Amino acid sequence: MEFLHNDSFTYIILPLLIFLARICDVTIGTLRIIFLSKGKKYIAPIMGFFEVLIWIMAMGQIMENLDNIVCYIAYAGGFATGNFIGMLIEEKLAMGIVGIRVITKKEAHDLVAKLREDGFGITVVDAEGATGQVAIIYTTIDRKDLPGVLNTIKEYNPNAFYTVEDHRFVGKGVFPIHKQKKVFGSFRSVRKSK
Repeated sequence: MEFLHNDSFTYIILPLLIFLARICDVTIGTLRIIFLSKGKKYIAPIMGFFEVLIWIMAMGQIMENLDNIVCYIAYAGGFATGNFIGMLIEEKLAMGIVGIRVITKKEAHDLVAKLREDGFGITVVDAEGATGQVAIIYTTIDRKDLPGVLNTIKEYNPNAFYTVEDHRFVGKGVFPIHKQKKVFGSFRSVRKSK
């Protein structure tokens, strides 16, 4: 047990462990909050359990080493890094549904036609903006489709004003059939034909 009391453990290994523990618990906490906002009520409590368990272990080490400033820095650094990693993971998961509202001065027919061709449900409303007539385009999409839809908007109408909002619940609607679903659908039809 002498290893636990030497300087390399106290000032290098222990702070590194605290740093990694904080990355884990804050990343889990960030994802837990995101899951709660998306209405995933069964996974959030499980994540909360592990978040707090890891936090208690890290905090216990801080309390045992109150005179070690390196542990404080590791704790704070792990918190900041955990937030960043949690946001990166959430972006990669691209969970949920978002609503897009596009306001365009120029004729939006080509943009609307392209979005409909891609399988998105589109609602277009003629309106009057601060500088004259505009078209307002509404659509609700899977978040994983957002980069492609934004690229289409920028390609067909680069000066359009748009907003993107998270939606917690969506009832009915028109959503494109993704390739993955087509693959499984065609696989089932192959199996049935045998």
